[in-house]
Amino acid sequence: MVDSLKGRAVRGVVWSAVERFSVQGIQFVLSIIIARLVTPSEYGLIAMLGIFMAIGQAFIDGGFSNALVQKKERTETDFSTVFLFNIFFAIFIYGILWFSSSFIASFYNVPALEKLTKVVGLNLIISSLSIVHRTKLIIALDFKTQARVSFLAVIISGVVGILLAWRGYGVWALAIQSILNNLLISIALFCVSRWKIYWTFSKNSFGELFSFGSKLLIGSLFHTIYSNMYTVIIGRLFQSATVGLFNRAYTFSSFFSTNLTDIISRAMYPVLCGIQDEEQYLRDVFLSYLRQVAYIIFPVAVLLSVLSKPFILVLLTDKWSESAIYMSILCIANMWNPVMYINWQILNVRGRSDLSLKSEIIKKIVAFGILFTTIPFGVNVMCWGVLVYNICDITIVIFFVKKILPVTYLDEIKTLFPVMMLNLSLGISVHLFIQLFQNPYLQLFWGISFGGLFYLFLSYLFRFRELSFLKNSIGRFVSNKE
Repeated sequence: MVDSLKGRAVRGVVWSAVERFSVQGIQFVLSIIIARLVTPSEYGLIAMLGIFMAIGQAFIDGGFSNALVQKKERTETDFSTVFLFNIFFAIFIYGILWFSSSFIASFYNVPALEKLTKVVGLNLIISSLSIVHRTKLIIALDFKTQARVSFLAVIISGVVGILLAWRGYGVWALAIQSILNNLLISIALFCVSRWKIYWTFSKNSFGELFSFGSKLLIGSLFHTIYSNMYTVIIGRLFQSATVGLFNRAYTFSSFFSTNLTDIISRAMYPVLCGIQDEEQYLRDVFLSYLRQVAYIIFPVAVLLSVLSKPFILVLLTDKWSESAIYMSILCIANMWNPVMYINWQILNVRGRSDLSLKSEIIKKIVAFGILFTTIPFGVNVMCWGVLVYNICDITIVIFFVKKILPVTYLDEIKTLFPVMMLNLSLGISVHLFIQLFQNPYLQLFWGISFGGLFYLFLSYLFRFRELSFLKNSIGRFVSNKE
């Protein structure tokens, strides 16, 4: 059973990684190309819409995806009910965005946002069409199919986006690329998932799924509003250029931690749900899972923090240099997100979305308190506030995890402490090493090279089991990829 569980998880993680980074990687490159072609002020315009799109997407999903994955006995009626609700609600939310577009433009005092809102908002309707189809593949741990679909879609839409950016369309290139990408994914998932829509809506099914998913929805809304509130406040109080600088810094600082966490979590969540009733086994798998994720994500965050200035100068040119200090702080802040998310995920695995909601309410009360306290001191201090909040976030969510699993604060500290010390050594060593170079290209290249080798060397020297696990996992996946 254990070997089978590990094998499924490993295959899921690898194919999830292929799917995620094929999409995000190309979008990442596209955003860099656009950022080099436009000014921070122009780029800040599209960032201002982030909160409205994120809230809309949270409402459309409504926590139903996780509810379907968590439910032990699913019926076709369950899937059909969620599908019909998603479509109806997506149209409703888009209607609100359409009629609110002039208000959004007036709020930021940017007339161009009115038309941009109406166009970008179409993504909500398009993505709602494929949520159930994607969920079916997640339940089956079929990330291989998702990888193929997403890769094809992002290649086509990415080429179109780059051509539009090259011809001077600026932020509109990104808008059109995102719509085309979502449209192609929806069409492809319809074709490959082979799920027959029954056009049946059940009040009982909706009520059962909503009782679990609604709590996740409310929690997701709190988190979404908070995550995007920085952009809203900066856009309202500062110049659009500052919005662009902060947005780029936040995107880069969270790109790898967010995507790597999502990759592993999407594969692990159904697996953990499968052992949700085996308390001791679940505890052991959870702590091992926590340390493995930290071992992978922490060094990436630390390297990006130390190398933020050459990273920005090389990828975006010196017109974006002011964002380097934001990025350096936010990398350290966002590297703790996976620890919080994995703990929060355990609450949902055990079916305790009520505790998930309670924790989210308390966390966001703390979060907004920190945010509004730091606003008068400028963007730098606001970034440090994100770090303070993330530490508070972890402390709060572990308090609730203790209620449903025999895990203490000390257990998690002991689990993560060796990895933390390893990465502290990494950060100090790389910082000192890059002082040997003045050229940002050399700093970036040798910083990454030296940092990677140094991390592997210390891992081998101190016999970190995660190094062997990664090696064995990759080997297991390659031998069983068929």
